[in-house]
Amino acid sequence: MARRRDVRTLAVVPPAVDILTLGPLATNCYLVRADRAAEEAIVVDPSGAATEIRRGLESLGARCVAILVTHGHFDHVLGLADLAEETGAVVHAPAGERALVEHPDRYAPPGLPLRPWTPDILLEGGERLELAGLALDVIAVPGHSPAHLAFATAGSVLSGDVLFAGSVGRTDLPGGDWPTLLASIRTLRDALPPDTVVYPGHGPATTLAAELARNPFLADLRAESHEVAR
Repeated sequence: MARRRDVRTLAVVPPAVDILTLGPLATNCYLVRADRAAEEAIVVDPSGAATEIRRGLESLGARCVAILVTHGHFDHVLGLADLAEETGAVVHAPAGERALVEHPDRYAPPGLPLRPWTPDILLEGGERLELAGLALDVIAVPGHSPAHLAFATAGSVLSGDVLFAGSVGRTDLPGGDWPTLLASIRTLRDALPPDTVVYPGHGPATTLAAELARNPFLADLRAESHEVAR
């Protein structure tokens, strides 16, 4: 269920987040639950074979009740069609990247087992999703791709390919733009607490505070903060 509202996060227990690193680009797929005992899970960015994702869910004693897509690049939707078909889970994806989800081979290397899928719910940012016992705020964070989304819940944000530990998303792909990406990271900075855990599309988890303090690509944001503090 999606409801539009201002971005905010609930001060509740942090979610249980398990990471599967899958696919040819070692893309993170997240299994997100309200707590370690929860039997319902949200799958964020099904980046590998559905059989591997289902195996991960089974090891947790959980079932997939919803699928969230941060953006439509092929490495984030590699297992989307099979997982959605096998589980019946509702697929939420960026409205502005529906064409990429429905035609995932558009910018993909040849030979990958990609299947198209039409999302059930299209998101633009500003919605609140209530899924699997969690409330997630949908934040529009374009720049790496034209309609990229992040999902924030209880002190965590699933950032896709916007922000990484020590790096940021590339902007040389179709629809990418550096000023827009920087503005999106500024949005995350302004909307979320500094100790928010960032779960990125590639690599290890980090925090907003750590990246704002040390990420070499965010010098402009640090300079802005220093100017405000004067």
